[in-house]
Amino acid sequence: MKISLKKSILFSGLILIVLFLFNVFWSTGFFRTIENKFEGEIFKQIKLKGAEDITVSHIDSFAIISSTARKSFPNIEQERGGLYFLDLKNKNFKLIHLTNNFKKPFAPHGISIFKKNNYYIIAAINHTLDGEFIEIFKLTGTKLTHQKSLKHKLIFSPNDIVLFDENKFYFTNDHKYRKGLNRLAEDYLGLSLSNVICFDGIRFFEVANEIAFANGINIDSKRNLVFVASVRKFLVKVYKKNIDNSLTFIEDINCNTGVDNIEFDSENNLWIGAHPSLLHFNFYANGNKKISPSEIIKIKYFDKENYEIEQIYMESGNNMSGSTVAATFGNLILMGNVMDNKFLILKRKNDLAN
Repeated sequence: MKISLKKSILFSGLILIVLFLFNVFWSTGFFRTIENKFEGEIFKQIKLKGAEDITVSHIDSFAIISSTARKSFPNIEQERGGLYFLDLKNKNFKLIHLTNNFKKPFAPHGISIFKKNNYYIIAAINHTLDGEFIEIFKLTGTKLTHQKSLKHKLIFSPNDIVLFDENKFYFTNDHKYRKGLNRLAEDYLGLSLSNVICFDGIRFFEVANEIAFANGINIDSKRNLVFVASVRKFLVKVYKKNIDNSLTFIEDINCNTGVDNIEFDSENNLWIGAHPSLLHFNFYANGNKKISPSEIIKIKYFDKENYEIEQIYMESGNNMSGSTVAATFGNLILMGNVMDNKFLILKRKNDLAN
């Protein structure tokens, strides 16, 4: 009887392990078929390491690119990067390094811009070995001036940021734990432990929680809607922005892909760079695979339970691996990544004749 009981326990344990592993592979998109798709062409390849976030000013026709030469993900040593300006009216697409004279260790991640009068405020997540910071800059023309560094106990694992006023913003913490078994549990069990923090110009406070790997964030100011990417659950979470800057949850949009940064086009549609297989991306980020699939989706959001999702681009990673952002300008799409040595400018098919 004792031997039979031991066998039964062992068998049950093996079944649980198999089910756990299957769930990890299934929930991270490992079994998803990667089929090359894009109705257009690669218009330009621009050499720049780790152009993880890109945001576009549709008013003044330029892009800001956040770039860091990442050696590993997450980083285990101080990495170096910068912010770059790209004039989208000039088809030469020549980058201007804005932070060349910024002396502080700078490894930018998520970024956001906000126009105020004749200048822009730029906010950038900065990962350093001395801690996590949010850097605030002022951009006048192509001259960038550092304004301040913000540090706070609630800035503990920042990923992306969105300004909704000159001195107010939301940002995501993508993990509750920075390392060890707890972090592994967050990633592989898909635990919903990350959050969104608000800074109202005076104080930091939590406005949303119970998110599995909170990643990209952006705001539709016309409708007071905030969108947050939950990359581990393949969701875009929709919130209502209240007068006191708190957020009220509306719904989850199931995207069937590892959604990363969120950008808007001129019609307020969401454009998202994504990882169709998170495990493949993890193998790539750790140096165990040479490429990782890239995907772009577009979401037309009308109101609750009324939206359309369109797959714009999918590719195995041979052209560019690990897509994180898709920022549009007319019929161009600027697609960035975490660790590749270039980013792409795509041109959609209905504009190829121009």
